[in-house]
Parts: sequence; C-alpha cells; structure tokens
Amino acid sequence: MARNHPKRPPNTDVATRPGRPENQRFSRRDEEGGPVWLWGTHAVMAALANPARKFHTLLATENAAQKLPAGVISPQLATAKEIDNRLPPGAVHQGIALRADPLEEAILEDVIAAGATRIAVLDQVSDPHNLGAIFRSAAAFGFEGLVLQTRNAPPITGIVAKSAAGAIETVTEIRAVNIARALEQLAEADFHTVGLAGESTRSLDEAVKGAAKVAIVLGAEGSGLRPAVAKACSELARIPIAAQMESLNVSNAAAIAFYEASRGSFPAR
Repeated sequence: MARNHPKRPPNTDVATRPGRPENQRFSRRDEEGGPVWLWGTHAVMAALANPARKFHTLLATENAAQKLPAGVISPQLATAKEIDNRLPPGAVHQGIALRADPLEEAILEDVIAAGATRIAVLDQVSDPHNLGAIFRSAAAFGFEGLVLQTRNAPPITGIVAKSAAGAIETVTEIRAVNIARALEQLAEADFHTVGLAGESTRSLDEAVKGAAKVAIVLGAEGSGLRPAVAKACSELARIPIAAQMESLNVSNAAAIAFYEASRGSFPAR
C-alpha cells in the first residue's frame, strides 16, 4: 500500500536555486514537527519517487548528482562536508540529502478499509534504528501498515528513513493513542493479532498458520509487551531460539515474524 495521500499538494515548491547551500549546522529543531532531512541513496530516491512528498531542498555532490535518474528535480551542488553540516553528526549520506515535509500519518480505520491484510503493531519500540529496520522488513514481507503509539514512540526522522532504506515511503505509518484499543479494532476487523512473548509455549508458525489477516505485535526493547497490550492480543507466541540466547533484538524478531506471517505469499524469483 503506497503512502499516497491525496490531500497533499503536488511538489511545486521545491528549492532548486543554483549555487552552494548555506553552511548551516543541523539543529534538533529541524526534526521536531517541521520539515525533516532524509539522506542516503535509497531513502532519498524513494522519497523523490513518492507523489505524497512535498520537497524543499535537494543537496548532492557532483558525483551523486550524476546518478540521479532523468526527470527528478535539479539538486543544489554541495561538497560532502557541506552536506555533513546540514545533517546530524555521523549521518552516512552517500553524497545526497533531501529536506522534505513529513508524510501524513494514517488512521487505522482507513488502512483496514483499504483492504490491508498484514499490519505490524509496535508497543513503545523506542530506538530509531530498530524502527527503521522494522519498516524495511515490513516492506519486504508485504506488510501494508505499521501502528505506533502517538506518544512514547520516535518520530519518523532521517535516522529512521536511512535505516528503512526507502520503506517509509511504502509502508503506511499509523499512529494510535491506545495500542490495546487499536488491537481491539483490528480484532473487530477479523485480524488475528499475535503478540511476540518469549514466555509463551505457542510457536509463532502455529499461531499465524492459516490466518487470512494477521497483525504482529512487538514490545519495547528489553521490557517486551506491556500487560494490557499482551492481554489485548488474540494470542501470544514465541520464536523458538537456542537455549543459550535469552532473546532476539526486536528488529530481528520482527523480520522473522513478518516472514512467517507472509510465508507462501510471494512467488519465487
């Protein structure tokens, strides 16, 4: 399900002024409600291809600019150092960065009504790199939406976008005030909601087998699912792992769970 919201205006106000960009340091305020910087080849190319995006500035080194496909907006040429100065410390930008408005968040009811059959639900996952990796796995295994709590979940910043490698443009971001209530809505729409919990005796493959609509529910790093969220799931299941390991990283667990939930959905290449 592409994140193409018709309410958004077309990309008509892109900054394409010639010359060098201002040598302006990144400010945390750049990613608090206003336009965000996206960086890295996959993240930027996916955003440029998304008609729901409203762009402001595209920066690229001469080498990166030569790799842009025909028909995209003209970038402002910049050195790698100049791009560094516009992004958070340590951002690996591969010579390209795009300043754009955030995508609109979707409403769970609308995603359900659009015919989604695979949805991920995150209960207070807080690390932006994990969140980006989960977006990427969701896209790889055909999950149409990803539910996040309105509070206690990170915004979709450039760090998330880089880790997602373009997947934030195709997997719909859904925000919910109450995760347990969102699970009730999914159950009412005939979704089988499966929460991952290491203490469960039910294996994940058994839990998702044969379900036409599945929602995979993952808890926060370390603490796992909150009791109220676990109670709201149709059932809890575990990923069997070797006894010497206590648990998996949440993004790794998500990838395995999404694969199990979508097994057989994609033809062999």
